Amino acid sequence: MTTLSDTEISNRKLASGLLGVFLGSFGAHKFVLGFTNAGIIMLVVSIAGGMVTCGVASFVMGVIGLIEGIIYLTKTPEEFRELYIDARKQWF
Repeated sequence: MTTLSDTEISNRKLASGLLGVFLGSFGAHKFVLGFTNAGIIMLVVSIAGGMVTCGVASFVMGVIGLIEGIIYLTKTPEEFRELYIDARKQWF
């Protein structure tokens, strides 16, 4: 496991939070945090599921991304490090 500085944690927190808010339906915030499988799941559900369900699946993934982005932005850097960097919590 690599040790990240406080600045790197804050940058990753801000980037993942903003990407979650604006591009959450595509799982962009998951890729920033290194959760490739979760990001691919969100991307596939948004695109393939969105085509099958006339956009409902994409909307749901967008809401999940928005909620996760807000959660990331409201966490303190210490909480963010503990939950998403050290414990590798992938969802909410």
